[in-house]
Amino acid sequence: MLRDAGLRVTRPRVAVFEAVGRLPHSDTDTLIAAARAELPEVSHQAVYDTLHTLTEAGLVRRIQPQGSLARYETRVGDNHHHAVCRSCGAVQDVDCAVGEAPCLEPSDSHGFQIETAEVVYWGLCPDCAAQRS
Repeated sequence: MLRDAGLRVTRPRVAVFEAVGRLPHSDTDTLIAAARAELPEVSHQAVYDTLHTLTEAGLVRRIQPQGSLARYETRVGDNHHHAVCRSCGAVQDVDCAVGEAPCLEPSDSHGFQIETAEVVYWGLCPDCAAQRS
């Protein structure tokens, strides 16, 4: 996939890309730890640079729900959304409810040619909801 995206295949890129694939919706610190488990000498900066490169190449998606750290996932190329727990910060993918991308039609596009819609559903995950009951 790296080569197909026009990127040079390096050990840090492979380690970070695999970490994002194994740990979707993880923040940078979690991905640094995961990449270092596979490649102990990888630096913080190499992970940051790799995440930026993978995002720019379209291999990784960066999401940043309001009030939380940036998170990364390898699910790209569709217009899915996310549910975020207000208590623990857990994030889950939510497929489009109906229709084709962009999934939602704005009431007024203001002349924009809309390509995607980004929706964040906020609430409590099942574990946190059960703790409050």
